[in-house]
Amino acid sequence: MLATISLLIASYALSAQAANAGVTTRYWDCCKTSCAWNGKATVTHAVTTCDKSNNPLSDVNATSGCDGGPAFACADNAPIVISDTLAYGFAAVNLSGQSEADWCCSCYKLTFTSGPVIGQTLIVQASNTGGDVGGAQFDLMIPGGGVGAFPAGCQSQYGSLTGWGAQYGGVSSRDQCSNLPAALQAGCQFRFDWFKGADNPNVNWEKVTCPASLAARSGCIRTAEYVEPSPRFRSSPEHD
Repeated sequence: MLATISLLIASYALSAQAANAGVTTRYWDCCKTSCAWNGKATVTHAVTTCDKSNNPLSDVNATSGCDGGPAFACADNAPIVISDTLAYGFAAVNLSGQSEADWCCSCYKLTFTSGPVIGQTLIVQASNTGGDVGGAQFDLMIPGGGVGAFPAGCQSQYGSLTGWGAQYGGVSSRDQCSNLPAALQAGCQFRFDWFKGADNPNVNWEKVTCPASLAARSGCIRTAEYVEPSPRFRSSPEHD
């Protein structure tokens, strides 16, 4: 009887883990992200884009740099280290049974379950939807991570003909990060420092409330998560 109960418990645990199991890949194609367009989800503001020099653009309807326009992914969409075991970043997301209305600007806690980063946590905000991204997949935005199917963006923004390294996978060593523009080098080095050179590790994932500092980088908060500032901290004429 005890053996049967143990098997049932083990089976339940495996099922629960499998329900939230996911995979990761990596990319940086410099393109305007899908969630940067108006109307993709109920949010306070679409994801901010930047011009070629990484200055924020106010026009949410600006055409993507991958289509000859002026809008690109901002350099500060690269991952940032919070501690030895926690980092924040952005990702292209695809979750089975959901759509952009569900995931654009939502945040997900990714706990790595394989590779050298096992046990470490990356909280990502969904800023993009990859046409070549499968279900329960998080395509992490890491400079030098490969341009994938869209090489035109980095060619237009930085004049890079290859997007640095392999089209899929990107650069293969930390030293190669020095080939990237200065604004992207720290983000590239992240993969070989905090991320320990991990190659598409698996994760367990769960949806979480976006950290304020992460949402501040994208400028995008899902309306359901927005908290009106206290009147005490609002601007007033005598303090403007």
